[in-house]
Amino acid sequence: MSTVIVRHPAASLATACELTFMARARIEVDILQPQHAAYRAALTEAGAEVIALDAMESLPDSVFVEDAAVVLDEIAILTRPGTPSREPEPDAVVAALAMHRRDIARIVAPGTLEGGDVLRVGRTLYVGLTTRTNRTGIEQLAALVQPHGYTVVAVDTPGSLHLKTACTALDDKTLLANPAWVDLAPFAGFRILAVDPDEPFAANVLPVGDTRIVNAAFPRTRDLVETHCAMAGLPTIAVDIGEFGKAEAGLTCMSLVFRSGNRSG
Repeated sequence: MSTVIVRHPAASLATACELTFMARARIEVDILQPQHAAYRAALTEAGAEVIALDAMESLPDSVFVEDAAVVLDEIAILTRPGTPSREPEPDAVVAALAMHRRDIARIVAPGTLEGGDVLRVGRTLYVGLTTRTNRTGIEQLAALVQPHGYTVVAVDTPGSLHLKTACTALDDKTLLANPAWVDLAPFAGFRILAVDPDEPFAANVLPVGDTRIVNAAFPRTRDLVETHCAMAGLPTIAVDIGEFGKAEAGLTCMSLVFRSGNRSG
């Protein structure tokens, strides 16, 4: 069974979220809450136990809990976000993580690492080199996970905020990707499904157990993903998170998904 940690969105997201590749657009606070509720409902439908943390108005981007930690079966690693406004976010999830992982480590300065840059496929962690994650942070992550049998591979990601904005894994052999935003050379051997060119932000799909949650905002890519998943026997659920998309968010950004159990490593 999967456990999922989410955080209710703060109203301050509408005016103070960090943006890197997108221009600021009006975010309707009244729409954020029902969209987040639908997102939580999809997680529950996928069979997950959902833990919803309170909103934090002092941290506008804190709804994007994925960036605050990397949670593996054996260890949880608190990140060090690449923007000063987000630096307190990892400490805000420690208490919730401590209920599920005994071994908790941390990325430290001068390393930076955000969870949205970490894509796990089997025992390999592909980590995006982005404006939010630097090489020192990747090296620290590699040192922390190597004793647990994981390999870390750095991936140049020049075109998007995070690696998982540009590509996510549909299964252990298939990636959904926007080839214009990421160097796919490290993924040699994978089957690559390219997003529709008119839907550049569509490469972010959220796996929860055997279910794949897809973004309803991108119908052409959604059709591609649903066809692939149907052939693979993987259920899909479509969710609209359009208001969060205005803050450069994808489906994976708003949750920390991990296997249940308080594991000692």
